Amino acid sequence: MFTGIVGVVGEVVEWRDGHLAVRSELARGLEQGGSIAVNGACLTAVDLEGELVVMDVVPETRRRSNLGRLRSGDPVNLELPVRLDQGLGGHLVQGHVDGTAEVVGLTDVGMGREIRLRLPQGLAPFIAEKGFVALDGASLTVTGVDDAAATFSIALIPYTLKHSVAGQYVPGTLVNVEVDVVARYVARLTDFREREGSAGDAGSPGSGLKGGFPPQDTRVP
Repeated sequence: MFTGIVGVVGEVVEWRDGHLAVRSELARGLEQGGSIAVNGACLTAVDLEGELVVMDVVPETRRRSNLGRLRSGDPVNLELPVRLDQGLGGHLVQGHVDGTAEVVGLTDVGMGREIRLRLPQGLAPFIAEKGFVALDGASLTVTGVDDAAATFSIALIPYTLKHSVAGQYVPGTLVNVEVDVVARYVARLTDFREREGSAGDAGSPGSGLKGGFPPQDTRVP
């Protein structure tokens, strides 16, 4: 589990037969078999060589994320898993990338920058104004949603621009997206109840297991 607070920006060194090698000081805080978020994707450290960490990247991760596009020298956001004694600086991030969004517009506003991104249609329902979203692993707040254009906007402060890969976004950049886990489960529950509710009264709470809570036994022993 992560919080979307980028630790450092690492550098891609190379691909090794499906393994991604990244150089970063965070590697010294890892153990073999440990987890690390790379642009928001939770990966397993299979080999450690000083400040070099080598990780497996399976086809599913390549398909859903921008990791397959990485080349030697590219910067990547890195975060170690949250510890139980840490506070949540961002929001709960699982490291499970849902898909990629394309940067379609950038506007400098004061010292910060507003960025507009186009989402795959399937992810649009999970993005809400003032809600959370993780972009390349960074916890950010949605500042606006345009359903007609299938886009949403975020505002970046100077610190985020300087200490993450977001400072290098340009139109056309593909960004890893992880929607808020709460939104995902609410959508799942809503969809389940709608489908089960088609059975009639069986979907109402207290009517049985299907679509609701099981009936309570209120008899006194």
